[in-house]
Amino acid sequence: MFTINTVILLKLKMHMKPINMNCFSVIICTVLFSVTTIFSQEKIEKYVVGKGETIAQIAQKFKTTPYEIYKLNPDAQNGLKPNSILLIPKSGVKSVTSPKIAKQQPKTHVVLAKETLFGIENKYGVTDEALKKANPDLEKYGLQVGQVLNIPSKNSSKTTVVAKNVAIYHTVQAKETKYSIAKKYDITIEELERKNPEIVANLTVGYELLIKGNGPKPAVKVVPAETKVTSVKPLEKSVPEPINYIDYSVKPKETFYSLSKMFGLTQQQLIELNPILSAGVQEGMVLKVPSKSNQIAVNSAKQKVVLTTKSSQDKKTLVLLLPFNIAKNGGDTISSNVNRLNNDKFLNMTLDFYSGALMAIDSAKQVGVSMDVKIFDSNETKTTSNVATIFSNNDLANADAVVGPFYQSNVEKTSNMLEQSNVPVISPLSKDEGNPAPNLYQSIVPVADLKSVMFDFMNAKQGNIIAVIDKKKETIRKYILENQKEVKIAPLTVSGGLNVEGFKSQLVKDRMNYVVLETSNTGMIKYTMNAMLGVMANYQVQLVILEPNETLDTDEISFENLTKLHLMYPSATRENNSPEAQVFIQNYRKKNKVNPSTYAIRGFDITFDTMMRLSQDKTYQETAETMITEQVESKFEYHKKEEGGYVNKGVYILYYDTDLTVKEAK
Repeated sequence: MFTINTVILLKLKMHMKPINMNCFSVIICTVLFSVTTIFSQEKIEKYVVGKGETIAQIAQKFKTTPYEIYKLNPDAQNGLKPNSILLIPKSGVKSVTSPKIAKQQPKTHVVLAKETLFGIENKYGVTDEALKKANPDLEKYGLQVGQVLNIPSKNSSKTTVVAKNVAIYHTVQAKETKYSIAKKYDITIEELERKNPEIVANLTVGYELLIKGNGPKPAVKVVPAETKVTSVKPLEKSVPEPINYIDYSVKPKETFYSLSKMFGLTQQQLIELNPILSAGVQEGMVLKVPSKSNQIAVNSAKQKVVLTTKSSQDKKTLVLLLPFNIAKNGGDTISSNVNRLNNDKFLNMTLDFYSGALMAIDSAKQVGVSMDVKIFDSNETKTTSNVATIFSNNDLANADAVVGPFYQSNVEKTSNMLEQSNVPVISPLSKDEGNPAPNLYQSIVPVADLKSVMFDFMNAKQGNIIAVIDKKKETIRKYILENQKEVKIAPLTVSGGLNVEGFKSQLVKDRMNYVVLETSNTGMIKYTMNAMLGVMANYQVQLVILEPNETLDTDEISFENLTKLHLMYPSATRENNSPEAQVFIQNYRKKNKVNPSTYAIRGFDITFDTMMRLSQDKTYQETAETMITEQVESKFEYHKKEEGGYVNKGVYILYYDTDLTVKEAK
């Protein structure tokens, strides 16, 4: 586990270092659902577009939706021309859930999100060769969402029947996952599990998987003697509720954000259902959306509650894998330890994290959490660790959760080792997106999510968003143009400065004008701020940044002006001055003789949050899917990633107030 050397190092460490922070409370929400629809196409008719007609008008005329017209006429998304021909579903399109309808043989198929070639070929009983022959663009461009495929007749090729009877198998190798196997054969995990229901709970090394076709399963190969077989914690697989769809007319001032919250869909899912939204949300649009019975109402009415322990007969086990790296640092003398502390920043970070974790363990005990906590030295670098040895010598497969290691590559290896037993592995510090694994939980909020949440907030406030971007920031300019189409880009002068008159013409009265500043140039920052201060008498304006900007912290930028403009920004952490946070700081200072550092607070937040989740009458995975928690400095709002695993999207929107404090925007 860990040696006396660790304790000596920690005690030596606790004689210099500071910071500050927060408390905890929990918000319960119901998260995520997946939508799958089976479309039945009936007779179609041709329609000649009149001058000035829109898709919405034509859809109303034929009592259908724009979505259904775009399915048959994907080119119409680029605009309508007078006298052009549209294909219109004669009797509309119905959403059905009966598997009998799916067996009908339509002449065309509209590609939905997450569909694969194998899935479509299997659905209609055609070969890959026949489908690609009927759709030559598949070879060149691949499968595209919204694409209309020509489905060849079953009788058009004798090879179709033969191909259906040819079975393809795959032998599961060590460290392979359902995700990697599905990706290899261009199928989904759901298709893989449907063909092989035995692997829903567990993927066993040596097992023969049926990939394509039908046929008897070969005998399961014997697992090699050196492979450690562990007990499996099966995942309950719920059958999704059938989705019913309705037409919804967009009301004034509605945005992607408000529609997403209302219907429990992401912006991308809304666009996939309604390609007309690619050009932005417009009043009067008729959209295809889930009926209210299928909406996730809790998303718009989250309740804040205190997460308390639940009585349980099972004593849970938490494992911490922390890189003390004691094995490679010889010497037990005080002088050698002091020398290491003075020169090893990574060790300092580890000891700070460890001290926060110890505080969390004590705090959990005080609220009645009885848990077996095991701490191991992961002895790691960026590419190596001691995790494999720890796994071999200890019963980690029976742990209820593992926190660590620190480096992304090592935490991924750990999650792979524990995937079969479904042990949650929480990555405490890595900012890397990493490779997907179903039991891996990335606790650090990705930079991309910080940006998107900031834009979601401004859109929810019905703000007029203007981006001031200097010529060196082409990456963010491209991001905004591709992902935030409602944002106005402020014009620049020939020399690259802000065109003030052009900027003023983009302002809107009676709405908050959010000015997103993307430049590190001191002159451009001051010029933009002065322009904003100059219009404050007539317009509501607020300065926004999407990520930390060191130039704003220099003496050349007036802090007073930043408070006047209420500088706002997204953050994965907050400043917490609540009584509970002050108690934590006081207790930490009393025990360690210094204020807690950033890593000490992180160690507390991650460890305490994990222990409290494990103390519930649910699995860790279930709490991740239903609970948002807040600790001293961080919020933990886990979302399931499409490719596997979970990522934290707990973001705070903070701003400078005129009383010179940082507050959370509501």
